[in-house]
Amino acid sequence: MLRDHPRRYELANELHARPFPALSAPCRAAFIAIKRETDAANRDRSADRAHLEALLDRFGASHPAPGATHFFGQLGKHRLKWESHTEFVTYTLFSDGVADRPFDGAMFDVFPEDWLADAPGVRLTSALLRVEGAATPEEINTRLDDWFVPESLAVSRVLDDSATIASDFRIDTNGHIRFAAFVKDTTGERRVGRIVQRLCEIETYKTMAMLALPRARKLSGDLGKMDTELSELVGALREGQAQTEETLEGLLTIGSDLETMLARSSFRFGAMEAYEALVQQRISVLREERFGGRQTFLEFMMRRFDPAMRTCRSVQARMEALAERAKRAGDLLSTRVNVDRSEQNARLLKSMDERAATQLRLQRTVEGLSVVAISYYALGLVSAIFYPLGARFDVSKEMISALAVVPVVAGVWWVVRRIRKRVES
Repeated sequence: MLRDHPRRYELANELHARPFPALSAPCRAAFIAIKRETDAANRDRSADRAHLEALLDRFGASHPAPGATHFFGQLGKHRLKWESHTEFVTYTLFSDGVADRPFDGAMFDVFPEDWLADAPGVRLTSALLRVEGAATPEEINTRLDDWFVPESLAVSRVLDDSATIASDFRIDTNGHIRFAAFVKDTTGERRVGRIVQRLCEIETYKTMAMLALPRARKLSGDLGKMDTELSELVGALREGQAQTEETLEGLLTIGSDLETMLARSSFRFGAMEAYEALVQQRISVLREERFGGRQTFLEFMMRRFDPAMRTCRSVQARMEALAERAKRAGDLLSTRVNVDRSEQNARLLKSMDERAATQLRLQRTVEGLSVVAISYYALGLVSAIFYPLGARFDVSKEMISALAVVPVVAGVWWVVRRIRKRVES
């Protein structure tokens, strides 16, 4: 038998780990996403699980399997869906029927106040969803005008006109986003569940992507200051007015700050790209069609959401461009240092050549004096040697010395020259 990969079944089951709920209109749902304020991706996930189990224990419900990242079960008269994501966890309550008062928030009373206070994180977003049966366009328009802010309202027919969805993406007085869906009688329970699930995902991923905007705005101000400082350093470097040590210190400061900013923001901006893609994909699969001349969800995102994403990408690109400029400025400073060093080396070599020429002239002067000195002593020796012979021929010592001057000096000069040539070769 061929052995299976140790994680074959785990990977196959992951594709079926998060099934859509089966819902029938009319129904309602309450959704909340909880996220750690800092370093959420590296959080202790056991705390999230313990918080879920504390809620289940209050209703006597069964616990999820060990290590599970999702749970779907009964919670009193409601059904609870829990999911653990990379940076957050979500709780969704489903209940049959709709409240007489639309979006009254009573479903959130299922979550005990002390349990919410003990949550391992803060509320990222929360939403109320109201799903009603089929209605005429006039009835839908009347209800939407009562429930939502007209300026922000987005409405569209979805999934081959099987439902009409609407939201203004505003936080109401109870602190929740409102979504409404009107489904036709022929729409299946699974499709209704997918619509509700997509609406929750659009809101959650939109909010997660928008987390990059405050950071981008703060970074934009810091980048403006750095841009000015870098421009001044490069300008002074071009005009030759900057001191090398001061310019190097300034470039090192800017470069290190930029690298720190890039390192700290890379995860947030990378996550933004992923969440933005998920928002666009979730809206795309709904296959929107315009309803009554109103803006669709896609158009709402194009007007309100996409500019924020472009701002974040612009700041990210500006930060990377500024880091590249700082690197080029460092290369320019390095080139200038090398040129200055080459000039110093050239001046040093010229000075060494001058000293060598001086030494050579001094050496030749000393050599001439040496010939005179050696000749003087050599002449004394020659006179002493030839004096007895001169006395026999009645030649005085002074005459012997006078006759020997030229040969002695010439001989000494020839010997010294031979020695110098041998040394130089």
